[in-house]
Parts: sequence; structure tokens; C-alpha cells
Amino acid sequence: MSAALPSTVVADGHRTISLAALMATYMQAVNISLPNAALPHIQGTLSMADDEVGWVFSSYIAASAVAMSMTNWLAARYGRKTDYQFSLVVFALGLMLDTLATTSVQFVLARIVQGAASGPFAPLSLAILLDAQPPARHARMSLAWTVCSLLGISTGASIGGWFSEYLGWRSIFYFSVPMTAFIFLAMAFCLREKKAERNQPFDFFGLATFSLGMIGLQMMLDRGERMEWFASAEIWIEAVASILGFYLFIVHVMTTKEHFLRTALFRDRNLVLSTVISFAVGFVLLPTLALTSPMLEELLNYPVDTTGYMTIPRGVTLVGGVVLMSLVPQVDYRLFLIGGMALVVYANWLMLGYSPAMDWRPVAEAGLLQGAGLGMVVPALAKAAFGTLDPKLRPEGSALINLSRLYGSTIGIAVVQIFFYGNAQAMHVALAKDLTPYRTAAHVAGSIAKPGLAALNGMVTHQAAVVAVIGQFEILMFAMLVVSPLVLFLRKPRPAS
Repeated sequence: MSAALPSTVVADGHRTISLAALMATYMQAVNISLPNAALPHIQGTLSMADDEVGWVFSSYIAASAVAMSMTNWLAARYGRKTDYQFSLVVFALGLMLDTLATTSVQFVLARIVQGAASGPFAPLSLAILLDAQPPARHARMSLAWTVCSLLGISTGASIGGWFSEYLGWRSIFYFSVPMTAFIFLAMAFCLREKKAERNQPFDFFGLATFSLGMIGLQMMLDRGERMEWFASAEIWIEAVASILGFYLFIVHVMTTKEHFLRTALFRDRNLVLSTVISFAVGFVLLPTLALTSPMLEELLNYPVDTTGYMTIPRGVTLVGGVVLMSLVPQVDYRLFLIGGMALVVYANWLMLGYSPAMDWRPVAEAGLLQGAGLGMVVPALAKAAFGTLDPKLRPEGSALINLSRLYGSTIGIAVVQIFFYGNAQAMHVALAKDLTPYRTAAHVAGSIAKPGLAALNGMVTHQAAVVAVIGQFEILMFAMLVVSPLVLFLRKPRPAS
């Protein structure tokens, strides 16, 4: 009996650690999309301009991507448990700052803190899950980790919509507080510290130059429309910073042997192609949410909670597709990639048929199909990326795939916003140019008073915005179409051993 007790305690500890790690993975992902449906309330309270909305997502994602790149080095140097608990404390601080923000700048800075703290959650959680379970359960744990990540992104909008509608938008950040406390306590009492025997050097210069290039590009895209592009000195500074960062990074990669993304990764054709496709997946995944919710709330006048609920079908088929793909026998993953990408393209084509007169059905149908397509693409892409990669390089390869998807989402949100405002202005001019006092349709009751002109301008602006939003789904459709031919260049899967 006395010998059985320690094994029971260890087993219970492993279950607690596994639950906490999966919960942290979900929490990191859900906070990406949690503010999505609540954006009208956040905008109204913080006086946030329309072109600043994308920062709510991109600030969190970009900060998370930078911190994620340093996770392995930090865990090896200071200990995995220490890194994890410190990140949880800073994450809780970010949640508190989110609720205390009174301006858009304060809110974006709080999201940066929150995103940077969340960066280590996903990679450390996966490492802890694999250590806590026997090798026979590693495949199942990896699947559970992937499902929790996708489930978080998929359910964030519906949870945030409900909380903001009935409890106020600040309450959406209280949602993560109990989870943060549980994870912290579980790791404090059940997780053993683990450090590397020898401190590995980290390529800070490579990370700094790459981050400078990406952040400069992101800032230029986010701020360009407001600052009238290269008529502004700020945009010139951001453009030069981005070019300089990427130039220094490329030179650094070509002239040094060791850097935070080893050159051996780029010798594997499947990994390189999968990274490009993963960027396109990110380009479609979050920007679709970022476009759909404002369209439903601001242009079609749906309540905030209803907007959140309408994202559920997409999430169900996305997660369901990933789970079903794990049950499929070993067959050529390229078939599933082609099929999944075709579904995504078709779903975005259906989105081009959205109109102010539609009900909820077209949105749900397109979301179901897009979710099913992405649910096929994500696991098939993982098989393609790692099927030919040296097992020693898989942790870094996984980080590269995740980074490409995250940066794909941030760049995608910025691009669709740029085209939205440009198309909205062009469409407004096209619709309004014929509305003059000399046109019969505008002069049916004599001269139009100023209130009438304001109402007429509001109608034109509304119609222009609807057309512009629908047009952005075409960009997402072409993004997936452009990378689809890359599937043909992937190597055939190796025969199962």
C-alpha cells in the first residue's frame, strides 16, 4: 500500500500538469480573438478610430511572436518552471492593464504586455505535456494541444461577445483570471524545475533585426492610411527601419553559422513550402474574423452577442476537421491539402455574395465550409512540414511554422484594412458623384435640406462600406489561390515504417 501511494500522487500530479498546460494553450489562443465581437463597445469607450482596430489583434500577436522566439533560451537559462510562472504573473498584469485602460494607446500597450507574456505558453505547454506523458501518448497529447489552440481562436469571439453584451467589455479580460490562477498554482505545486545542463548561446542580433523588419513593416501598414503614406516622415522612418532590419537579418544569416533560425531548416523543401502556406493560412484565419464581426455589427446591425454566436459554426468544423484528420489512415497528405484549400477558396467565394438583405444563413454556411477546409489544411500541413524534416530540427521547425502563421495573421489584418479604407473611399465617390441637385432622383421634393443631405450621405457611406468589406474577402480568396500550386512541389510522404 505504501509503495502505491507515491505512484498515485505522481499520476495525479501529471494529470494536473497536463490539464494546466492545455488550459494555458487555450488561454493564449482565446485572448487573440476575445475582443473581436466586443470591438464596437471598446471603440466607443476608448474613442478608438476605425484604422486603430487592427492594433487590438496585431499588437498582441506580434508581441507574442517575439517572446515565443526566446522561449527555449529563457527556459534553458532560468528554468522552465520559473519562465512559465513569471509569464503567468506578467500575463495577469496585462489583463489588469486591459481593464484599466482609458485611451486607445493605453489599451494597445496593455495588449502588448499581455501578448508578450503569452508567447511562452504554447511551446512550454507542449514540452511539459510531452514530458508528463509516456511516449505512447505523445501523439494524443500533441493532438489535444493543437485542438486547444484552435478551439481558443474559434471560441474567443462568441465568449467575448456574450461577456461584453451583458457584463461590459472589460469583463472579457476577467474571463482569463481564474484560469491564470489555477495554472500558476498547478505549476507551483506539481511541476519540477528543469534547466539545461549547459547554457546555449542565443542569437539576439538575429532576433532583433528580424523583429525590427517585421515591426517596421507592421507599423507602416497600420499607420500608412492615417498618415497619408509617404507624405509623412513617420512612414518613411518605419519603411527605412523595416528595410534595414530585413537587410541586416539576411546578411547575418548568410555570414554566421549559428542564429535563432538555423539554415538547416531552409534546406528542407517541404518545411519551406509549408511555412509559406502556413503564412497564407494565418492570412485567412484571423482576418476573416476581423472582417466578419464589424460587418455584422456595424453594417448589418446585429447585436454583439449574436455576432459572437455566428462564429461558432466555423469553430466547430475547424476543430472537428482537425480531430477527424487524426483518425484518417496514412495516405498522401497532399490530397487533403488540395481539398482543404479548395474548400477555403470556395467559402471565400461564397462570402463575395454577402449583402445587406441577407439573414444569418450565408454567414453560417460560409463559416462552416471555411472551418472544414482549414481543419483539413492545418494537420495535413504539419504532416507535410515534418514528414521529411530531421527529428532534431522539429522543435525549431515547429516554431518557424507558428511564427509564419502568426505574422501571416498580423500582416493579413493590416492589408485588408488598407484595402477596405481605400475601396470604401473609392466606392463612396462612385456612388455619390451622381447625387446632385440636377438629378431627378435626388430632387424629387425640391431642394434638399442639410439634414436630408446628411441622411443621404449616411446611406451612401453605409453602402460603400458594405461593398468595401465584401471586396476584402476576395483578397483572402486570392491569398489562398496563390499558394495552392505550391502543394504540387511538396515531396511525396515517406512510407510508414
